[in-house]
Amino acid sequence: MNATVEKPAGSRINWLNVLTVISAAILIGAEVFGAAFAAGWAFGNLFHFGDYAVHIFQTVFFLCGVAVMVRFILNAKRVEPFVGR
Repeated sequence: MNATVEKPAGSRINWLNVLTVISAAILIGAEVFGAAFAAGWAFGNLFHFGDYAVHIFQTVFFLCGVAVMVRFILNAKRVEPFVGR
């Protein structure tokens, strides 16, 4: 009995595309999450809400940043396919 598992022909990972998307995600993620924390600090202090409100704003903007990054990765994966044929 042959116990080897055969891969379908032509389903290889395109590492150049994977590295491109990861590199772009790191760059964009640094900007998005930096802006999220700065915006939370700015809104909280602008309206004199106090320290707890600053952390709440930062959390809300951080979650928005996570949503932006998920959408970016999904769209980038569609443009730069990870698996070549």
